[in-house]
Amino acid sequence: MGQFIVSARKYRPATFDKLIGQENIARTLKNSIQSGQLAHAYLFCGPRGVGKTSCARIFAKTINCSNPGPDLEPCGECESCRSFSEGRSYCIHELDAASNNSVDDIRNLTDQVRIPPQIGRYSVYIIDEVHMLSQAAFNAFLKTLEEPPEYAIFILATTEKHKILPTILSRCQTYDFSRIRVEDIVRNLKDIAAQENVTVSDDALHIIAQKADGAMRDSLTLFDQTVAFCGGDITYEKVIGILNVLDYDYYFRLTDMLLAGDFAQALLLFDEILSKGFDALHFISGMSSHLRDLIVCRNASSRSLMEMAPTIAARYDEYSKRCSMEFLYKALEISTAAETAYKTSGNPRLLIEFALIKMSRILTAAPQPAAAQPVAPARPVAAQPVAAQPAPAKPAPAAAPAVPKSEVKTGKTTGISIKELMSKATAQAAAPQTTGGAPAAEIDPKDITEEMFAAGWEKFIAGITRPNLKAALSANTPKYSAEDGTATQFVASVMQRDWIVDHQLLKLQGSLQSALGSRVLLKIEVQPQDEEPKVQGPYMPTEVAQKMKEDSANVSDFTREFELEVK
Repeated sequence: MGQFIVSARKYRPATFDKLIGQENIARTLKNSIQSGQLAHAYLFCGPRGVGKTSCARIFAKTINCSNPGPDLEPCGECESCRSFSEGRSYCIHELDAASNNSVDDIRNLTDQVRIPPQIGRYSVYIIDEVHMLSQAAFNAFLKTLEEPPEYAIFILATTEKHKILPTILSRCQTYDFSRIRVEDIVRNLKDIAAQENVTVSDDALHIIAQKADGAMRDSLTLFDQTVAFCGGDITYEKVIGILNVLDYDYYFRLTDMLLAGDFAQALLLFDEILSKGFDALHFISGMSSHLRDLIVCRNASSRSLMEMAPTIAARYDEYSKRCSMEFLYKALEISTAAETAYKTSGNPRLLIEFALIKMSRILTAAPQPAAAQPVAPARPVAAQPVAAQPAPAKPAPAAAPAVPKSEVKTGKTTGISIKELMSKATAQAAAPQTTGGAPAAEIDPKDITEEMFAAGWEKFIAGITRPNLKAALSANTPKYSAEDGTATQFVASVMQRDWIVDHQLLKLQGSLQSALGSRVLLKIEVQPQDEEPKVQGPYMPTEVAQKMKEDSANVSDFTREFELEVK
């Protein structure tokens, strides 16, 4: 029996045309070779098994090939190509950074770069899994990577681009490899199966391609595994058995039960799935994908997003017409919520079962009618002799006053709006005062005499409850100007003025207007320097503290020793 070679190695691409799903990168590299514009460093990054290392080998063979083909493919017959295929090339070097990630390994690589190629034009160094290099090794590699000899070319391959230093990235041409589509994987597997004389159905190939998750190497490994189990005839049933894939039929049966509202059968089917060794998280995740595919299949423009066999796609098309969009949306919402809460749940099975019950109640749960309020029986009333006279007409009930929209309370509890409070206070202050239910006549500010203002001011001062504020406003006689309707009061300091303006002015103005019965504006100003205020004592807390500091040497020493700030 000959030595067996796995398909991932046996059918590894040897030319650019054999690269699956990376046509743009292959064309770019061919154009750079044809024009002679070769960079000294390349970075190939992308998911596993998509052809990064294979592309690096093809590129290295092509630039050293003596007789490239018309489409710039390596001939495979010259000494450079044969030496590389036989593993004895001195021009193309491969380094595994996962096991050679120290500064000493990079130093050995730097010494090796100094040796010119023996056959071919370039010495190509392919460093796989380059993100595994230590930071010190990266730093030791910087100078060589930036200014290598003219015959040296570096090709770095990695699956984790974010772990590479920006200084390395800036020195390389970066090529991002994409995941391979299911259709491309199926087509390649079908060609390989024909070469291996293996009969395989399209449904089975789609299952293998979906299980590979966009990696060609993984799909070839799964293909070898199924061939070892099934022999030369691979069927859909055998593939889902060997790969431990939950059959689509379970989800279609479950969909029928949910549409019928039969949660008991849905729970029994879930128990059957668990008894076959499938994980509950795998089941609910597959259920979410199943509902997603049904939603996608409802629209003709989005059916291209479904990567599955034609027979399965036809069945999804049939079931999507039977399910309403509202049902699919609510069911998907329930399944994704259960999938999210699975890892933190103390009873995962109950969580999934409850999700199935809720899905089955989507269509059957109808809104319940409101319960009729019981009517209390009327109390018997003793008959009273009533004179025969017409009953007086009852007055019509007064219409309820309209409530402003801004004052209608909703179910939500909102915070206090300063702007709203200020507007309400201004409106209350500007509103005419009433006496005995009748609105009082508003006095024009120009008609207010000095006697009227003095009486109103005394009434205004008497209504102030804060002692310090009352003392500050009583220290001087305010000046009233009938021309512009303003009352100006002087206070002892700028601090007093700012505090009153910021915290009390709006309220004081409303109180003064109520006392005078007129829309008089109140202004607070600082006492001029040439006029002596009647009250010289401190008013604000800061002034009191400053006064204590000036009058007491102990307080002054205390604040200076402990470096206290007077506020």
